[in-house]
Amino acid sequence: MTEVVILCAFAFLAGLVDAVAGGGGLIQVPALFAVFPSLPPSIVLGTNKFAAITGTTMATLRYNWSVPIYWRAVLPAAGVAGIGALAGAKTVTLIDPAILRPFLLVLLSTIAVYTLMHPKLGENPDARSPLVQGGVSFYALTAVFGFYDGFFGPGAGILMMFALVRLFGYEFLSAAATTKVLNLASNFGALALFLMTGNVLYAVALPMAALNIAGGLLGAHFAIRKGSRFIRAVFLIVVAALIIKILVDLLKYS
Repeated sequence: MTEVVILCAFAFLAGLVDAVAGGGGLIQVPALFAVFPSLPPSIVLGTNKFAAITGTTMATLRYNWSVPIYWRAVLPAAGVAGIGALAGAKTVTLIDPAILRPFLLVLLSTIAVYTLMHPKLGENPDARSPLVQGGVSFYALTAVFGFYDGFFGPGAGILMMFALVRLFGYEFLSAAATTKVLNLASNFGALALFLMTGNVLYAVALPMAALNIAGGLLGAHFAIRKGSRFIRAVFLIVVAALIIKILVDLLKYS
């Protein structure tokens, strides 16, 4: 019982942070591994996805009430992300996702430096209006995002949000809203496989889901009220935390 209470607290925090800048898996997945170290990784990841998808759903709805989401481009992209996540979750059974750690460390470090060097990045949309997105490059990006989210997970929302801001001209608030829709689809794609293979611990996942919903709603509310500058600050904090975690993991397993 104590373990579930602890995990629910982490689930609330994960939902809150993930709704603002992504990176909820950075909080929730290590907590699950710490509390249940003997569980197979597939069950830990499946339980995490079950809890995470609920908070992501509520955060998406909250964003949709207040932030324009360009559904004509985003809905097809969400389908692509879901299929990519399903493929990524299947690949987990064949390849150890830990091989991505060094690459992700370099990528996140580059993102952090670039964002710090461009203080106005993502504060306002640029001339590349999100309304016209939906081309091959946009869908290719969402396919890669979905695959990565299903295969490895941590940092997926961060990478997608940065790509939307840097490559497609979004400001951080619209990027956060769009990333939630894509993240919802990728979570669903990965979760479908975990459900079909019995890799969800429902006694833990259900109460965690309830707290993840509360955190997701609160996080989206803060993001909408505070705007892109606040999201950018949280984004950088989460990126820094993820870099530190990956460094620790690399040192631990080297």
